[in-house]
Parts: sequence; C-alpha cells; structure tokens
Amino acid sequence: MGPARPDRHGGTRLPRPRRHRISLPMKIDGIPTRSVAVDPEDGWSVRILDQTRLPWVLDRLRLTDEAQVAHAIRTMQTRGAPLIGAVAAHGVALALRRDASTTNLDAVVAMLAATRPTAINLRWALDRMRARLHNLAPADRVAAAYAEAAAIADDDVETCRRIGEHGLPLLREIAARKPAGAQRVNVLTHCNAGWLATVDYGTALSPIYQAHDAGLDIHVWVDETRPRNQGAALTAWELGRHGVPHTVIADNAGGHLMQHGEVDICIVGTDRVTRTGDVANKIGTYLKALAARDNGVPFWVALPHSTIDWTVADGVAEIPIEERAEAEVTEMTGRTADGRLETVRITPLGSPGANPAFDVTPARLVTGLITERGRCGASEAGLRGLYPEAP
Repeated sequence: MGPARPDRHGGTRLPRPRRHRISLPMKIDGIPTRSVAVDPEDGWSVRILDQTRLPWVLDRLRLTDEAQVAHAIRTMQTRGAPLIGAVAAHGVALALRRDASTTNLDAVVAMLAATRPTAINLRWALDRMRARLHNLAPADRVAAAYAEAAAIADDDVETCRRIGEHGLPLLREIAARKPAGAQRVNVLTHCNAGWLATVDYGTALSPIYQAHDAGLDIHVWVDETRPRNQGAALTAWELGRHGVPHTVIADNAGGHLMQHGEVDICIVGTDRVTRTGDVANKIGTYLKALAARDNGVPFWVALPHSTIDWTVADGVAEIPIEERAEAEVTEMTGRTADGRLETVRITPLGSPGANPAFDVTPARLVTGLITERGRCGASEAGLRGLYPEAP
C-alpha cells in the first residue's frame, strides 16, 4: 500500500490499494494495528478507527472519557459485537480516572450497556469489568480497570485466531473435493465480521484470511449489506488490504449465485447466539440462510464465547432487535469523482423508512457454529458439548 495522505478533515486519505499478501495480525501501512488500543503516547487515552469514514479516509480517533466512548459505539464509529465490548471495557477505565467510586462504576456500566441492545458481547464485557472491580478499593480500580480491559482485548485476539484455525478445515475440504484445476473456493459473507469488527483477526473472516495465507485459492462474494453498507465499505476494504480476491455484490444477488453453483459455503458472524443455536446477525442474514438451505449450500456461523447468551432459548421471541435511524435507509454517503464525501437522499421526500438492524436465523437453518473451542451443531447439545461449564 502506498503512503497515506492527509485529508481536509484531519484524517488520512487512503491510497488506492495494491494487491499483495500480508501476514496476520492486522496491519495498516505495514504497521501491526489493533482496532482498539491505549494510546502509547500518553498511556491512558484510547485509540479506535473511525469506521464511519472508511473506506475513503483512515481516521484514528482519540477517546478521553466515557461519553466519547458511548458516542463512538452508538454512532457506529466503532462497531462489531466483539469490538464494542472491548471498547466499552476501556471506557470504564477512562471513567474511573475521573471518579473511581462504586456509584460511578455502576453508572458508567449502565450507561455504556444501553448504547447497543442486540450485541451480547457488550454486556458480557461490562459485566466482567464490574465483577473484577466492584470489590476493590477505589484507589486500586484504575490500574485494575486498564489491566482487565487489556485482558479482554487479548482474549478476543486469541479467540478469533482459534476460530480461524477451526474454520480453515472447512475450506480445505471444499478445495480438496473440487476437480484438478478448479480448486477455487467461493465464500459468501454478509456484513463485516473481520478485524474491523473485532480487536484483531475477525470471526467469519478469520478462516478466510488463514486459508489465503496458507495458499488456498479463495474468493469472497461480499454482500453490500444495506443500509449501512458494511460489506461494501468495510469487508471489501480489509479484504483488499490483505490481498484476498473478492467481489462486491448487491444483497439480492446471493440467491442467484447459489442457484448457479457459484457459492461453495456461507460464513457469517453474529451479535448474539441463543443457547439453542438461534443466531442474531445483521439484517438480511436470515434471507441468505433460506437461500442456502434451498440450494444445499453450507451455512456456517463464526462466533466467540462472549457471543453466546445462555439465558435465551428462542431468538425470534427474546432477542431485542435494535431499530436504527430511518436516515440510514433514506440516505446514502459516497465519494464523488472529485474526492468529496457527500450524503444524498435516495427516497422521495415524505416516504418514511424502517430500519431494523438485525434479524434472527433459526438454528434449523444453520449448518453449524465455529467457535474458539471447535465446531458444533447449532443446538443446545452442540454448544454445551464445547462449553460444559456454562450455566
């Protein structure tokens, strides 16, 4: 990748990518980079990538208090179920620098938990922070909070690496079944479940990166993922930076490709999985699962342990679905030919928009789950086989 250039907003404008292979973990301009980290220059503020400006501008935001962290999560400057948990954990540490009292600890945990209702990783990370800090003396909480937030981030990195290891054999097996000279494996994914959605590696994309780095011929069909276009903007960007062959498609094209034998496997991420194997993911996932079932295409879901909600059995009835602003449906932002970022309205004035952010894919449509402990069926028995210690 060529050198980055400043843009008029103070961010870094990205050069046109060159196809090349880089090794994991995630690198930007050849520098190992995590999606969230304490700023090494001051040792206390938190740096994230502003994902609302990708793929056009690379902007590293500096967060200095819990209000900025909440804003970043709510507006999706930082997004992805595992990542927002890690960012929120760092937000607790920032809040305790100002006031390490139990009252403030409880208040900031409640405030951050309310920013995004569907992704269970957010609540998991905040519950872990509160459990670690609640019984400590206030004077000891700040150091412990930073240490625990770092541990949550490290746990996510290792978890995602292992998810990739357990998903890689699925791709190897598909390649091995193909006739000589036609080993390309076509993977369809929906939304963004790569290293931009986690601290590093990704969930659904981790097996793809590991397959690519192992020399397998991998090609990814990237759903655009309306209305926020996380696939077209984010998944395509990070796959391109890693040199993975890919093609962006309209959300409605997946079923057609499956009918014509151009999809070997679907792998998606998830924001919450019930103990019975129902899967909540970005809106449109359910339709892909239906098309996959009708065409005999394996439909796998990649997830870390923090995404499993052991308290919920019926995903359709019990998982809260976030309703986001209608402007995400009625407007679109893009880059003009002269390099300007512009937002335009695409629907008639007076036509309202509805914007459920997630849907639930019933377990019966899921071929299996890929976790850091291995693969299993999308069922309570399958999950408890991997997590026997679960409540």
